[in-house]
Amino acid sequence: MNIIVRLFGAIVLQVSALAAMSSMAMSDDNPFRVNTQQTPAVYPRKTTQPFRVNTQQTPAVYPRKTTQRICSLDPIEDLLPPPQTKTSNSLLSYLAEQGFTQNKEGSWVCYANDPKKEGRYFTLFKVKQVNSRLIASSFLDEGSLIQGQENRSLDFFMMLIEHHTNTTKENRQGIRRYLQAFVSLVKEGKIKPTRRGYLFDQPNRAMVLYHTLSSGNLKGTGITINIYLPKS
Repeated sequence: MNIIVRLFGAIVLQVSALAAMSSMAMSDDNPFRVNTQQTPAVYPRKTTQPFRVNTQQTPAVYPRKTTQRICSLDPIEDLLPPPQTKTSNSLLSYLAEQGFTQNKEGSWVCYANDPKKEGRYFTLFKVKQVNSRLIASSFLDEGSLIQGQENRSLDFFMMLIEHHTNTTKENRQGIRRYLQAFVSLVKEGKIKPTRRGYLFDQPNRAMVLYHTLSSGNLKGTGITINIYLPKS
């Protein structure tokens, strides 16, 4: 009987100890509580006013873009002002601003350095008036275009066409595409030198041809346009 009482007392003590441990474990599982009576956080107030730019600041200064002249294949020459040479009241006097000079024969010419021989110059572009026509040429030294000559030849031809033909802007865009394709074919060797002319502007009877040079010291070929001046 005493043994039963002692066992019963031990069981009661174990149950009490388990209940206490269980109570402690439950208290550790309770979530962390925040005092909701504390002062709430204050955030910056969102403004509805637009962002203002100070227009009194000094504006940004960008490098000035220089315009390349047709008769200037040297980047240093492009920075120089047009030569202040006295020219006649020629129909083509405006070419002086592009670096051209007028020779004794009255033609306007553009000279270029020979990239293969130091100190040698040759005629790169030339235009002259013959009665009611303008004959303008871009010369290929020994059949080859020098660097930059392809685009400058187009600019040269189109400047003459714009000044001396009755063409519209849309018509000139088509003419430039035609001449650009012609010069590219010459560069690729797909057009051989010949005296045949190709009509590129019907109303003004303008023609372009690729031919050998029959006179002068330059041994090579030339791309030449022939345009009739409109009657005044």
